[in-house]
Amino acid sequence: MRRKIWRLTIGLVLLLLLLTFTPFVIPMGSHHPHLFGIPYTMWMGFAEALILLALTYLGTKVHPGRDE
Repeated sequence: MRRKIWRLTIGLVLLLLLLTFTPFVIPMGSHHPHLFGIPYTMWMGFAEALILLALTYLGTKVHPGRDE
């Protein structure tokens, strides 16, 4: 079970890294999108950092070599 969660964690990190450079994070044709006065890309950067932090924590708990 830990191995499956480990592989899922790796897949989610790779997916997040790929999504970082898509129009989902960097909107096309819009130079200044804002959300509550803060640039949209900064909000997405905060969200990505928190998600990567959570995935890293999960990865340390389910790493296959953790018990060695």
